[in-house]
Amino acid sequence: MADSLRLATFHTELEREGPGLLLRDIRRGDDPQVLAVVAVIARARADVIVLQGIDYDMDLLALSALRDSIARKGLAYPHLFALRPNTGMPTGLDMDGDGRTGDPSDRQGYGAFSGQGGMAILSRYPFDTARLQDFSGLLWPDLPGALLPSRDGAPFPSAQAQAVQRLSSVGHWVVPVILPSGPFHVLTYHATTPVFDGPEDRNGRRNHDETRFWRLYLDGVFGPAPSARFALLGAINLSPSEGEGRKAPLLALLSDARLRDARPRRPASLRPDPSRRADPSLDTVDWPSPGPGPRRVDYILPSADLILRDAGVDWPASGAALAEVETASRHRLVWVDIDLP
Repeated sequence: MADSLRLATFHTELEREGPGLLLRDIRRGDDPQVLAVVAVIARARADVIVLQGIDYDMDLLALSALRDSIARKGLAYPHLFALRPNTGMPTGLDMDGDGRTGDPSDRQGYGAFSGQGGMAILSRYPFDTARLQDFSGLLWPDLPGALLPSRDGAPFPSAQAQAVQRLSSVGHWVVPVILPSGPFHVLTYHATTPVFDGPEDRNGRRNHDETRFWRLYLDGVFGPAPSARFALLGAINLSPSEGEGRKAPLLALLSDARLRDARPRRPASLRPDPSRRADPSLDTVDWPSPGPGPRRVDYILPSADLILRDAGVDWPASGAALAEVETASRHRLVWVDIDLP
């Protein structure tokens, strides 16, 4: 007998400009973006869904309110999980080399306030939090082979800043979910954008190492790692073949024999675009002009022992459903159906 499981990841872009504002918007019940996000999540009917871009509060009030709104659409998530993210966490230092302190870019992860744009998990099944692994506090210099930025031969922005800089821009979690047949491990993170920096390529290098962390983890560098019944989900913020960024760690993950790439696709049939190197049916985000446009940047990579049944990207071709997903987020929900022997 096998457990069947639908996994999903969705960068909701539910960040707000100040603490408590997301909770206000959810409770108000008429915010167009919140209503669209709820509808997209409810339509996907995932058993376990990882969310990015959702503001964190210590008592998980906003996440609970979102969960309750989804329940009113007929989809119950009795179990929710979130930890304080690195976004907005003060450092007291100049972390981007502009000579100022206290800006959003001077936090452990970019954020106007502590918790802005965090991560969360909603699940039909309970979490085994006693066996949680949270690597969000790992210092970037402590990552073996860290690709740290420098300028004119000196650590950028300073040796002092590098000494306290965490690797995770948001977080790196390994969260066991207890299924009827036993534990299933959710490996998740939200990597920084690889752009919006200078020639030192601080963001590009950090994105590179945030992704490279996972192969080191699976190699056992940070302690015991699952060898089966797991999946890596999240917003990697990088396309394997288009745009800027250091692609080697992502390509290594996609070709790692311990993982499987289901290559989730949009349901609409799309013609190849000769101006692009990538298959447009694999896109998971549409950054409008003057942004880079559509890209594949959100991923679900199940472990190789799992049986892949189906996969997709929630990107309708037209009509009300398309308007709904566009109102919800520039990103699209990605899902994968698996069987666990």
